[in-house]
Amino acid sequence: MAKPSKTPKPLAPNPDDPSSYDAFDGEWRAIGLSGPARRALVNAKLYKVSDLRKITSAELDQLQGMGKSSIARIKVIMHGKKIQFRL
Repeated sequence: MAKPSKTPKPLAPNPDDPSSYDAFDGEWRAIGLSGPARRALVNAKLYKVSDLRKITSAELDQLQGMGKSSIARIKVIMHGKKIQFRL
C-alpha cells in the first residue's frame, strides 16, 4: 500500500507574507515567542531550539525582532533541554 504523500515544505518563507512562516515556526510558536521573534529566528534559518547551538548568545541578541522577553524565554528553554550556544 502506498504511503500518502506529504505536502512539500517550502524552501523559504516569503517576507511579504507573514502566513508563509507557519510552515517553519511551529516550535517557536509552541514556546510562546512573539511574531517578530519567530520571524527573526526563521529568517536566520533557526527552526528549532537545537538549531541555537549554531550561533552565539551575542548573535541571538543582534537578530532584528528579538526582544528581551523572547531572549529570556529561549534561554530558559535551552537550559531545560541542556542546550548551549556556540562559544
